[in-house]
Amino acid sequence: MQTNSATAAPARPVLAAVDGSEHSLRTLDWALDTARTRGAELYVAHVRPDAPRIHAHGEALVPPPGGEGDPVLDAVRERLAGRDDLPPVTCVSRDGTPSATLIELAAGAQLLVMGSRGLGGFASLLLGSNSRVCAAQSPCPVVVVPHTARLVTQEAAGQAPGRDPGGERRIVLGLAPDETSEDVVDFAFAEARRRGAVLQVVSTHLVPLSSLTLVGSLVAERGGGHPPGAAGAEATETARELAENQRARLQPYLTRHYPDVTVEAVVAPGDPAGRLVTASQRAELIVVGRHRRRLRANSLLMGSVSNAVLLHALCPVAVVPVRG
Repeated sequence: MQTNSATAAPARPVLAAVDGSEHSLRTLDWALDTARTRGAELYVAHVRPDAPRIHAHGEALVPPPGGEGDPVLDAVRERLAGRDDLPPVTCVSRDGTPSATLIELAAGAQLLVMGSRGLGGFASLLLGSNSRVCAAQSPCPVVVVPHTARLVTQEAAGQAPGRDPGGERRIVLGLAPDETSEDVVDFAFAEARRRGAVLQVVSTHLVPLSSLTLVGSLVAERGGGHPPGAAGAEATETARELAENQRARLQPYLTRHYPDVTVEAVVAPGDPAGRLVTASQRAELIVVGRHRRRLRANSLLMGSVSNAVLLHALCPVAVVPVRG
């Protein structure tokens, strides 16, 4: 990817995947805002899996990379025509397997933005195959924007996506203090700073088996407190230790790296994916990490929490890979 700057290395572009569906065009709007916030160029890529190839003298002739004659990119240009709030935009057309081609292009991008479900996907699918593969294998962070079908519940409740009732912008980070990588934490803090958002850091702990029968009734009765007795004491101690670990993990970011970011620390019992999905009702972005241990390069494993959040979150989800 080329730049006109001769004096300094430019910021890598934000890459947005489009396929002609209305959902991908809505996703494009999210990518445009993100590129503008990051001061980056936006590359809009359309990968045509079934495009015809004309052969001459044994060589495949493919359309030029600029996307001339590509109706999907023509629709993108028409959608953007006349807007004066755009970052620099370059349209790119490629032929090939969408997920593999996007992963290849993502090697030169700072962020890949795509929809949760593409053109021709089954309406019942919560997450399309291309989104799943890219989230699991992309060399750069991937933001997956949920399909509008997921937002029905949120809109019916009268909640504006990305805002809590007080009107604050909110980024949510799922943090396991002993496991979440520095790349993931730094991504969440940086994104909160760019957007002028509160960073809500959510860490969860398991409820002791001995108290499971009490949690449903007593926690609600006591405003979120722990049940009394030995089980309650065990849960309280677990929460205290987790809060201390969370505080220690965040301290360098709060004091040295991102002192201007407002952090809301949450330590709660229960399932981490469920907590993050609930938090997505009032967030504009959920940030999770990709599974560090992978059996092979093309593995689709990205962690059960990340996978569940991608499937059910009501706001965009950023899946951040771990370097090394």
